[in-house]
Amino acid sequence: MERKRYSRQRELIYNCLQSTKMHPTAETIYQTLKPEHPKLSLGTVYRNLNQMTEAGLIARMPFPVERFDADISPHAHFCCEKCGQVFDVPLPQSSEDEARKLCGQIGGLMYRETRLFYGVCKDCGKETGSARM
Repeated sequence: MERKRYSRQRELIYNCLQSTKMHPTAETIYQTLKPEHPKLSLGTVYRNLNQMTEAGLIARMPFPVERFDADISPHAHFCCEKCGQVFDVPLPQSSEDEARKLCGQIGGLMYRETRLFYGVCKDCGKETGSARM
């Protein structure tokens, strides 16, 4: 993989992403950084997020609105279909091992796994009285 030269803007974007568990959109990252970095453009944010994704430094999540995650360890995500929040869901190691085994049975080599769960979060469930948590 080609090594990219140092970029202060890329470092700012990466640090912003690492500092939250919110799984922000590119727009959210831009709005967070813009007040202190007025020369930053939304295009720069997207370009750097794409470069970091390609380098394997962050994960891109294809929810209805694309989000990003600095935690690239194996874990799943839960997306609330009411409020749109995204939460990390830890996976047992046996889950990843099983997935690798299944891929190996068809002659494949798994290098990444993505699991997405959809439903209603605890807070939204309380509002509607439909949470079973």
